[in-house]
This record gives sequence, structure tokens and C-alpha cells, in this order.
Amino acid sequence: MTDYADQMDNIMLLVRIFLGFTLAFHGYWKFFKGGKIAGTAGWFDSMGMKPNGKVHAYLAASTELGCGVLMAVGFLTPLAAAGYVSLMIVAAWTVHRANGYRSGIDGWEYNSVLAVFAAYVAATSPGSHSIDHALELSFAFKPYTAFGIAIGVGVAGAVGLLAACYRPPAKAAE
Repeated sequence: MTDYADQMDNIMLLVRIFLGFTLAFHGYWKFFKGGKIAGTAGWFDSMGMKPNGKVHAYLAASTELGCGVLMAVGFLTPLAAAGYVSLMIVAAWTVHRANGYRSGIDGWEYNSVLAVFAAYVAATSPGSHSIDHALELSFAFKPYTAFGIAIGVGVAGAVGLLAACYRPPAKAAE
């Protein structure tokens, strides 16, 4: 392997760990800190997630924690990236859409960065310091295939969840 490839693999390892930790921490927080599952469930209920907020609190926390860990260790990287894409689309649509793109006003800028960054990691491969590499999971090293899985599965999951479960409450008359 060339010096350049070694350097890129080392950089990708650091990027995956950082990106994975970021999402895993978000899921961990839902389980164990702040309002925990009960508080998160109430928040999901308030925004209109059906059948109930507790189901979505567990699903969101588990997906964040699971996909974050998978990304960090480089295992099933395109599917982990699909989880990021799906989570971030749902978050952007249900929580941040009304505020526009800029995150300084609670917009969906942050969500878009995490989703695109995860899809990029999938497309460029998790690198040689990954479980995907150790297990020779070739689909994780084909850029269009990995990117297609990340975006296609992620968008399909988000659209399916929103169509089936999102029923925002009617706005109160002013």
C-alpha cells in the first residue's frame, strides 16, 4: 500500500470515529441523560409521532446508538450511513423544517451535514481499518453501490416513517 493510501486510511478511521461518536452520543443521551426515554417520548408525542412517542423514542435512540457504533467501527458502513440519512431527514422534516436551513435559528443545516457526511464516508469506503475491510465486504468498497445504499435506503426509510407515523398536531388559532 502506498504512503498516500495509508494516510487516507488513518484519516478515514479518525473521521469515522468522530462521526460515529457524534450520533451514538445523541442516542446515548436519549437513553440515559436529559429527559431519558420518557422525556424523549413526550417530545415525540408533542410533535405528532404515532402510534406513540415511546415507540419512536426507543427507535430513534437505538438507531442513533447502533448506527453511530457501526460507523465508528466501519461495519456495514453503507447501511450505517443509511441510518444517518434517514434519521436526519426525519429530524429535519419534523423539527427543523419550519426554520429554514440555517442552524443558528434551529434550522436543518446540522442535519444535512451529518447525512451528507455519512453518505460520503460510505461512498469513499470505510478504509482498511474497518470491520468491513477485515470481513472483505466488497459492497462497502464500491462507491456508487455504497452511496446508493446510503441515500436510497435512507430516503426510503425516512419517507416511509413520515408517511406512516407523522401526524403533526393542528396549530392553535391565534
